[in-house]
Amino acid sequence: MQITVEQALQGYAAVYHKLYQRVPRDLRVINAEWVIVNGARMHVNELIQVTTQLYSEYKRNEEKKKSLIGRLIGFLKH
Repeated sequence: MQITVEQALQGYAAVYHKLYQRVPRDLRVINAEWVIVNGARMHVNELIQVTTQLYSEYKRNEEKKKSLIGRLIGFLKH
């Protein structure tokens, strides 16, 4: 399945918002292969890679939070 430029931008914006609790600035489509993201011009494939990296970072942060809460609960039980 081929992802459209608009879908790539929407996916990036959603993950960016989850990770940083704010919307990214300056998201624009240049043409079918190029976009502007936070002032930088990049190819759609690069945007998809960046989105994947941001999502991985988001998941790591969520796991850290869960681990910290679990340790805190364990500490408070004793």
